Amino acid sequence: MWLIDSSRIKAGDRGVFHRIAPVYGLFYHCQEGYYSRVLDRVQDYLDLSRYKKVIDIGCGTGAFCSVLNRNGFIVTGVDSVKRMLDIAARKQENEAVRFLQADILKGLPFEDKCFDAAIASFVAHGLEPNERKKMYAEMRRITKSLVIIHDFNENRSLLLDIIERLEGGDYFNFIKNARAEMEDVFRCVEIIGINTGTVWYVCRLK
Repeated sequence: MWLIDSSRIKAGDRGVFHRIAPVYGLFYHCQEGYYSRVLDRVQDYLDLSRYKKVIDIGCGTGAFCSVLNRNGFIVTGVDSVKRMLDIAARKQENEAVRFLQADILKGLPFEDKCFDAAIASFVAHGLEPNERKKMYAEMRRITKSLVIIHDFNENRSLLLDIIERLEGGDYFNFIKNARAEMEDVFRCVEIIGINTGTVWYVCRLK
């Protein structure tokens, strides 16, 4: 369904994700199917057709970008690991997607309010609280009206608990404080359930 997002890894560890990027490619079509089901799931709760120009933060090998492009969006994918982006760009279905290597925690090379919506999928929970605040603020800056944080909720499995402890991310604090942290940055936050363990935190700017 998903893998660890390379955008969450500290700069010194980027080489690990450069080496294992081909493994992510093996799961590409599985991820495409997952994200297709996600869009089907949310369509009764959120009219995404209002938002034409979309950026995917931490896009990895581009599976979500592919699904968004197929659904008629103008898509930009951003990731900090070049090899991930190289794999994404080689996919024929991603020919119309713009891919860019950049680190959102250092600021993105886009003008204010140049996207209709910004999405970050399974990125936030792996960041420290101050890093999440930076990410939310930067997503708010480049986006006109809608930010979507696709991530875990509190209904985690034992396996996920073990994995997250081994990874050393801030998953446990994130799921306790996610909505409150986002409400410090955005006007309002709605939660749409995706499946047992994941949700969309839909953050509105106006």
